[in-house]
Amino acid sequence: MPIKVPDDLPAAFTLENENIFVMKEGRATHQDIRPLRILILNLMPTKIETETQLLRLLSNSPLQVDIELLQTATHEPKNTSKLYLERFYRTFDDIRDQKFDGMIITGAPLECIDFEEVDYWEELCEIMDWTRTNVCSKFHICWGAQAALYHHYGIPKHVLDSKVSGIFLHRRCSEDEPLLRGFDDLFYMPHSRNTSVKASDISQNPHLHILAHSEEAGVAIVASEKNEIFVTGHLEYDRGTLAYEYDRDTDKGLSPMVPKHYFPDDNPRMEPRVLWRSHANLLFTNWLNYCVYQQTPYDITKIGEE
Repeated sequence: MPIKVPDDLPAAFTLENENIFVMKEGRATHQDIRPLRILILNLMPTKIETETQLLRLLSNSPLQVDIELLQTATHEPKNTSKLYLERFYRTFDDIRDQKFDGMIITGAPLECIDFEEVDYWEELCEIMDWTRTNVCSKFHICWGAQAALYHHYGIPKHVLDSKVSGIFLHRRCSEDEPLLRGFDDLFYMPHSRNTSVKASDISQNPHLHILAHSEEAGVAIVASEKNEIFVTGHLEYDRGTLAYEYDRDTDKGLSPMVPKHYFPDDNPRMEPRVLWRSHANLLFTNWLNYCVYQQTPYDITKIGEE
């Protein structure tokens, strides 16, 4: 089944050219089945690229998914035009009275700033509190995961001596977790961050469970008893995303380290290898199936009543 997106969203054309089944709004209105409503709070500066990456993964499912894009009202992005945001994005005031089957909160390049110093922190906290009664399952990525773990559970982030950047090997920590169904014992995931959460902090909270861990990159996937998922890496990244970040920081004169285990022979002039795509698709498909579709009520207005 397809994802449903606005007729003129740029990501739709990209995905159609990749032979990914995308249903335009006009056609979807004639369907009698109820699609899953997924809200994406996109905090990344590269919004179009992030939209495309996430929609590509959400489309790999037999379920029809209705996408709504959300931005913060208290922060004005510098890399995306106002016209684009007005056309495709909503603010919290637009959707606060609605219910959603699932929600994704992306990362943001804010790791070295205290959470309370982020200009939209109060708004983000209000949104995260709202998800407890208006969203069935929540999926947090990188900084979004750290922010939610801190806000909901008091888990602090820790600044690293050097940036974790590259493709790292992970081990699954649970054999019977539906979210990781079909996962190999070992799998790869991209990471790109300057901060981390500690397993020792998470393990002290009985409501949180570590599902995957890396010896080099640390905690990778955490789940809560409230149907919340926290992923510290970026399985949604494309082949060239880390290369783009490396070139960007190089051009700024920051002398970044070459992402680990990414370029063949650690040579930035060579095309990176993709080692994570199958598990990326599996994670998002499992999330839609087991955490969203099989948990959410058919009557979407019933979400949060428990």
